[in-house]
Amino acid sequence: MTNHPKQSLARPTPEQVAWQDLELGTFIHFAPNTWQDRPFDDHSTPLSAINPAQLDTDQWADVAVSAGSRYVVLVAKHVGGFCLWQTDTNPYSIRHTPWRGGKGDIVADLARSCAKRGLKFGVYLSPQDESLGASVGGRTKDPAAQARYNAIFRRQLTELLTRYGPIVEIWFDGSLVVPVADIIRTQAPAAMVFQSAQATIRWVGNESGLTPYPSWNAVRRAEALTGIATAANSDPDGEVWLPIEADTTLTDDWFWRTDNAHKLKSLDHLVETYYRSVGHGSVLLLNQTPDRTGLIPADHVARTAEWGREIRRRFASPLAH
Repeated sequence: MTNHPKQSLARPTPEQVAWQDLELGTFIHFAPNTWQDRPFDDHSTPLSAINPAQLDTDQWADVAVSAGSRYVVLVAKHVGGFCLWQTDTNPYSIRHTPWRGGKGDIVADLARSCAKRGLKFGVYLSPQDESLGASVGGRTKDPAAQARYNAIFRRQLTELLTRYGPIVEIWFDGSLVVPVADIIRTQAPAAMVFQSAQATIRWVGNESGLTPYPSWNAVRRAEALTGIATAANSDPDGEVWLPIEADTTLTDDWFWRTDNAHKLKSLDHLVETYYRSVGHGSVLLLNQTPDRTGLIPADHVARTAEWGREIRRRFASPLAH
């Protein structure tokens, strides 16, 4: 290790410490992709077809609790642009479906379900939005389009941060070019931010949930400011504390599909993932995929609960006791 006597060591904020102590979270992906057997929304599903009559966010929250999760991150808008809340910014949203007569709000429902169970709640707001012509990071084709999209994205973020109670984490997948520092500072100053220039946590760098060892919590300031630092940028002499979140799937797919039941990961696989994520110092975010009814499938529910029981069996009673 190189010594830098004039440089103070990176240190976490109290909010970062509290977030790292959560250890385990639940990710939830649900969008028109769920009706398409596709990883990305091709906009082929008529909004009139999206009516998940049995949707029950209490079930989603119960699954998170069964895993031992302490927080839930909902994909409120994926790259296709479909919004799961009552937004005023885009007609491509749950408001324009027959579900609950167009008055349903999945973000509101899940926020309430989490609060009832003592789970913290976070949101994923994709900067990329194919319904509005924004590519990765929220970039558009010209300055005029950029200004229009910036205004829309800022309104979407403000809606999510002001309507649904305390937010523990905000995901800007693919980083973000839209200026939002003022909104976060005023509306969710304690929230952890995944990617962007405002990042306070970073991606592990893969979708397997496996964290390399060792992975230091610090990175160089220049790497932190890129908004896309990963575990590969770990540096024990780094000036910025930027802990790692390792996200992964239960089936190798982020959205429910009709053809992936055989991909459900085994108990042994999930236990090994826990050891090589939480055990390597990162926070693990395990995805769940509600199906077209709006419920997480029964076999996913059972496997998640089995995993949670096994982790508790192994670690509920410390050897020192």
